[in-house]
Amino acid sequence: MKIFSGTASTDLAKSICSYIGTNLGQTQVSRFSDQEIFVEIGENVRGQEVFVIQSTSAPANENLMELLITVDALRRGSAKSITAVVPYFGYARQDRKTSPRSPITARLVAKILAEAGINRLLTLDLHANQIQGFFDVPVDNLYAMPEFVRHAKARLKTEIPLVVSPDVGGVVRARAFAKKLGADIAIIDKRRERANVSEVMNIIGDCGDRHCILIDDMADTAGTLCKAADALLEKGAKSVIGYVTHGVFSGPALERIEASKLSSLFATDSINASAHSDCEKIKVITMANLLGEAIVRIGDSRSVSSLFD
Repeated sequence: MKIFSGTASTDLAKSICSYIGTNLGQTQVSRFSDQEIFVEIGENVRGQEVFVIQSTSAPANENLMELLITVDALRRGSAKSITAVVPYFGYARQDRKTSPRSPITARLVAKILAEAGINRLLTLDLHANQIQGFFDVPVDNLYAMPEFVRHAKARLKTEIPLVVSPDVGGVVRARAFAKKLGADIAIIDKRRERANVSEVMNIIGDCGDRHCILIDDMADTAGTLCKAADALLEKGAKSVIGYVTHGVFSGPALERIEASKLSSLFATDSINASAHSDCEKIKVITMANLLGEAIVRIGDSRSVSSLFD
């Protein structure tokens, strides 16, 4: 087994290698004067089971292209199998037609990855589960929730919180999280006027005198989370914290979070955490051990789903 990393996930890859007890493979990524990406694998991979760790986060196109070129280099180096470990799967929100003549880009990316030569995809909290069906190779979709549950239990101790879904689409996630904590749930009813702009309309459930936990799969501009925190506190909540798997944090997100009424926002390191290290309210929960254990199990042909039994 050999593990390589793209430039977007080097820190996470090193932590994964530390968990597994192996060294990170040698790669050299460079660019020609016209910004074409060139990837050179620095060691023999012939007949090896290879894992490439690379989130396709911003800059999404560059990171995706680097991943594709790395996979092609490994395939041409006669690797036995190639698993793309993509903790954050970019373009996942484009999983259906939202208007006439609009693309389904998540499907396109799936086809391109398969054509490049991957034999398996390992990812974390896909934005929509049906994306697994876009691939003609096996997909292992891991969940950050068990790590969030352990963290929340340790943080809250005997306090029973109120778990809040920031929108109707996240109810299943919130209900599963609440079940693990033995907590009740509430739902934010919001109306989205246009992309990345949201307006909180109503809270379904009683949040008065409760410590609230907002749970979501990602935070992009963070408008939804920040407005949800405002609404909960206006209705009498004691405090509000948030858990998100993917901290995209684009545009004004960091400024919004720092100025918001959120006590803390916990995000995983599926996306490089260095970009938001200056925001004191954002705390990182590493997924290195979870991803590392999944890689070991794939290498040993053991069950990955049993991690969540």
